[in-house]
Formats: sequence, structure tokens, C-alpha cells
Amino acid sequence: MEERYIASVDLGTSKLAVCIARISGQDVQVIYYKESPSQGVRYSYVINPWKVENVLRDALTQAQQELKIKIQQVIVGLPRYYVRQETASASMSRTEPDSQISEEEIRTLKSMALEEYPLGDPKNDVIYGAVAQSFSTEDSIGELEADIVGMTAEKLEGNFKVFVGKRKHSANIDSVFNSMGIAIAKKYFTPGITARAVLKEEQMENGVALIDIGAGVSSVTIFKGKIMRFYAAIPFGGNSVTEDIKTECNFSFRLAENIKKAYGACMPGKLSALGEKTLQIVDENETPTAHVGVKYISEIISARMKEIIEALLYYIQQSGYSSEDVLRAGVVVTGGGSDLVNCANYIKELSGYSVKIGLPRRFFSNEGCPEAGEASAATSMGMIMAAKNDITLNCVNEAPARRYWTAPKPAAPVPDSDVILSEAKNLPVPGTDVILSEAKNHPVPEPVEGVERAEGPEPAIEESVISAQVDESTNVFDQPTEEEIKAAKIRKRKKPTGPREPRSKPQFTWLKHIQSTITKVTGDIFDDMENEEV
Repeated sequence: MEERYIASVDLGTSKLAVCIARISGQDVQVIYYKESPSQGVRYSYVINPWKVENVLRDALTQAQQELKIKIQQVIVGLPRYYVRQETASASMSRTEPDSQISEEEIRTLKSMALEEYPLGDPKNDVIYGAVAQSFSTEDSIGELEADIVGMTAEKLEGNFKVFVGKRKHSANIDSVFNSMGIAIAKKYFTPGITARAVLKEEQMENGVALIDIGAGVSSVTIFKGKIMRFYAAIPFGGNSVTEDIKTECNFSFRLAENIKKAYGACMPGKLSALGEKTLQIVDENETPTAHVGVKYISEIISARMKEIIEALLYYIQQSGYSSEDVLRAGVVVTGGGSDLVNCANYIKELSGYSVKIGLPRRFFSNEGCPEAGEASAATSMGMIMAAKNDITLNCVNEAPARRYWTAPKPAAPVPDSDVILSEAKNLPVPGTDVILSEAKNHPVPEPVEGVERAEGPEPAIEESVISAQVDESTNVFDQPTEEEIKAAKIRKRKKPTGPREPRSKPQFTWLKHIQSTITKVTGDIFDDMENEEV
């Protein structure tokens, strides 16, 4: 079987992780994983594309030289902060109430919900992802998708969670990779796929809250019935802890970070012998400059971690899924912050839930790359897991053309011909120097290889996350054609009055969408974060 490569880039606040996996059938082998200090990223979003590009270019160059391959496209995660959770719904009247509800109808309903979803500020907002919550008919309410398919009904309704983020944050990611000449094969809203990389199926079925403590952002994602039910994030994480150590001990940020990673712990009262140790700080001349106790470091860490944990527990309470009867699997904590000693025990003490550390599940082999199995790599491995079933994706192949959206230029009014002639008499013919001088102030953008410029309003839904292959392990749905959407709307408005004609199912053609990513977006963005929903 032909081998493929998937390259993922995790743009974190403190680290930039490049992961490359070799795919052969269902066999996934991580052949490269390396973290580099991040620059230009704040609260998980790209704030300075130029700084990010400099770091990322070096990281990808090193990976290509080591593996002797050329990376032409990558998968990348969307920001976790400045994302709000909203609800959407859609309904349709079925032309044949006695026929069974099909998966095609469910897909059409999902696309209708997103296509008709009213973004409050479409200029600045874009839909990062959506997850189906429940479906209803005139006879049944709150059914899961797996249960609604096959039922009979006159009317079908669906409820969805929609995750809306900042368009600029996504556009900055595009800017980085466009400048490097590397295509973005997919973008993922990562909380859901990170969860599926570390959580077991029974945990998501019985109810679990995943706490992901990153450097700049900490988040909580709740699953129940195998469906992502709730998401919230706060702009505090491991960097906040490091800043406290830096300030209290008068250290540099780098030294504070190294001390945190080597000796960081929660719950200073339960450190036993470790709490009695004292760290001696020396300069480049081996001269002692400071002494600090491990217990004191732990007290600083615990104070900040308590604030972070209590904020996340507050969101769990607000979610409506906080009772122990709902969260039967308790809490799983992952991300770089989970490496702190006693972190899980501290969350358990503050929350009362059972708490476990979440490491990437071993759906892959990583001989020679042990870091890929650590909690800090959960997002990278989640993206690999989400993309591996798309048999068209090979990151060493040239990517299809992508669209770069530019705002339409307003049509200039055409003046009367007499006015043009009279004004022309008074205007001198500009010389070459004048023309060149004006051209410097209005340069024509150079075309970027693999990017097609399109004029018009930008789509309301992240376009690059649509392409994926439909199978049982991913719930990424085919993008319906415009004709299919129009037909669904007609069914929604009209009810049949005459004799019924034999039903023809809409033909969803997935391959035409993955072969060309420049197809107009009409709405389906149900990405891999709900890949076990069906």
C-alpha cells in the first residue's frame, strides 16, 4: 500500500510543535516530533505573522532536512481563545413522511443550519466548527443522530452547537503559510480532536470534562453521549505560573520556566522530602546568586493554579453538565500544565471529581519520538488522528489551488464625455518617472503559487476545514451542491398536495469537493471533533 505523510503544526503560545507521521493503510508511525520556542503567538492566536514565520520556517526546514522530504501542505489548528459557543437550529418538511429518514437528509439539514446561521459581525467573525446535538420529529424529541436515522416523520428538526471565532486570527495563519509558499490542507478547531486523542470512547459516552492547560490558554471541553456538549476557555495557563515565579523570585522568564518544569508542583503540604530541598541559582561564573526553596516555588504555583482551576470549574458548573451523575467519568487533565507534580490531585481536591492525566492514546507508533506520547503533544496527535482517514491527503504532494479573498472594488461612476474632455485639456501627460513613482505607492500584489485570488465577500465558514473523507471514524460531511440546498429549502417551504412520486435521493458526491478546494462554500463544516457521533 502506498505510503503517505501528514504534517501537523501546533501554533502554541509558548511552543511551536511540528509533527510528521507516515501513514500506510491504518498504520500510523510518528517519524518526527519536535517542539520549538514560539514567537508571535498570544493566547493561542497569531498576533505577529512575521515572527511566527521566522520560527516556523526554521522548524519546517529542520524537519525536511532530517527526513529528506519536501513539505508542501500541512494541517494546522485554529485558536482556542476568543471563541464563543452559540446555538443553531434548522427544520425541514419531508415530502414522504412514511419513508425512513436518511443520512443524506441529516447532512442537508446540517448544511442548512450553518448556511442560514446569522453571524452578528460577518466582517470580523467566522464559523470555526459545529457539532450536532440532537434531532426531533413530531413524535420524538432529543434523539441522537444514530437513533434518528431510520425513523419516519413529516417534519425533521436539528439543534447544533456553533463555534464562532475571529476571522483575523484565521487570516493571520493564512498569511504565515502563504508567505512561506506552503498550503494549508486543513484547519481544525482543536478542542474536540484533542479530546478524541486522549479520551476513551466509554468516557465520552458516560460523561467527562477534559481540562487542557496550555501555556496561554486553559480550556474545558465536556462530552456526553459521545457528543461534544460544551466548550469554554480562559486566557491563563502555564505562562501565568511562570510569570508569578519570575516576579516573586526576581528571575528571568527563561530561568523561571526551567525551574517550573524541573521542580514545579502543586500542594506544597504534600511534597514530603522534595519540599525540603533548596535550589541554588548560580551565574555563568558558577557564583551563587540566589537560593529558593522548592516548597516556596510550590506555594507560588499552587496559588495561581487554584485560580485557573476554579475558573474552569465555574464554567463546568455553568454548563449544566456538572453533576456527578452526568460526569460519571469525572475529569481528565491534559496539556503541558498537567505535567506539574500533584496537578491531578489538586484538581480532585478542589472539585471532588475523580481526575486522571490524559496522554495521547496509542493509535500510533512513535519509536524514536517519545515526546509524541506526552500530554503536551495531545493536540498534534489529535490532528494526525483526525486527518489520517483522508486518503487524498499527502503533505509531500502539491496542494490544489486555494482561494485568497479580496473585497470587491466599488464601481467608479462614469463621468459625462464632455467632462472628460474638458478635464483632459487641463491635465499634463505624466512622464515615466511620475508613473513609476505612483506605482511604488500602489504596488500590484504578486501572485502566490497555489493561491487563487477571488473577489467578493469572504465565506462565513472556514473553507479549508471542509475537505475530508467520509467514513465511520470521521463525521466530516460532504458539502452539498447548490442545487441540493435549494431542493432542501423547497421541501422546507412546501408540502405535497397531489399523489406522491417515487422518491429520488440527493446524490452527494464527495470526491468532487476534495479534488478542488476552490468550490464555492455553501455550508458544511462538521469536522472531526464529532467523529464518533454516528
